[in-house]
Amino acid sequence: MHPIHGACLQAASTFRARKISPAPLVLALLAAFAGSAQASCGSAFCSINTDWGVGTTGLAEGSSFDLRYEDIKQDQPRAGSRKVAVGEIPGHHDEVHTFNKNLVGTYNYTWASGWGVSAILPLVDRDHFHIHNHHGGAEVIPEQWKFRELGDVQVVGRYQQALSGSDAAPRTAGAFFGLKLPTGKTDVANDDGDIAERSLQPGSGTTDLILGAYYHQQIAATGAAWFAQARLQQPLNSHDNFKPGAQLGLDLGYAHPVTQRFSALVQLNTVFKKRDSGAEAEPEDSGGRFVYLSPGLSYKLGERFLAYAYYQLPLYQYVNGVQLTTSRAFVVGVSTHF
Repeated sequence: MHPIHGACLQAASTFRARKISPAPLVLALLAAFAGSAQASCGSAFCSINTDWGVGTTGLAEGSSFDLRYEDIKQDQPRAGSRKVAVGEIPGHHDEVHTFNKNLVGTYNYTWASGWGVSAILPLVDRDHFHIHNHHGGAEVIPEQWKFRELGDVQVVGRYQQALSGSDAAPRTAGAFFGLKLPTGKTDVANDDGDIAERSLQPGSGTTDLILGAYYHQQIAATGAAWFAQARLQQPLNSHDNFKPGAQLGLDLGYAHPVTQRFSALVQLNTVFKKRDSGAEAEPEDSGGRFVYLSPGLSYKLGERFLAYAYYQLPLYQYVNGVQLTTSRAFVVGVSTHF
């Protein structure tokens, strides 16, 4: 696994609620200005760390693979921090819902020197529905998009260093750097031939810089561990008159062993997203601030496999304009080290 997601790793970003919009803390703490299960009318990834977050030992030397399923339900229109009804604030589109079901695979390799590399590939299954108020509402047209497509790949390098401390309570600090590549489609259309909003598409079309840092420490007396991470995702270009807003994620997590196999988990995930820009963007209805509480459990399946589950609850959601926000999200997955 890896310290990003940009992922629950991409991914992803907040999508505006008047068309379609996206929104993560995945395989490491979400990024400072990064993606997460957040607001808007479109897509989302879940902001949960499955790198440090599913166990107490952190990133070990060798290979690991993580496969997670995310279910993110965005069905609550919001203006600022206030919940609003569908159509309560008039717009060209009245957003109704976006249901996101993502499958995210992450391969990670760590060398004995402390260097490592991660590759993340998401499969996005998205269902978005809104009401098009044509000619100022003179004609009301329901519109829907359903698709299953590969999203944007992330490739991230990492360097970590063991800090001074006892063998029973090791401490690790590290930094990571990489790119989100424009591998996902940006022109997906519905059955009527209408192309989805750019913020709803499985790919952004942009190359994004990913930067971050993390700290992990085990607690000798209990065998528990805690971690903190920050991650920044900054688009380096625009594509077809669209540039997603930069995202920042700040995260804190704790894992406590209950039995030899079970561990109790909890994370606090914070995401900030700037407005999208460009002629194909809706800056007035994009960007915001989000805080989530994510309790969970992990279970060791033998020596090499670990299963985990999280339920993510929004504590605070503030959006620019009107956007669809998350009512709930959950993540289940399995990881292995070899």
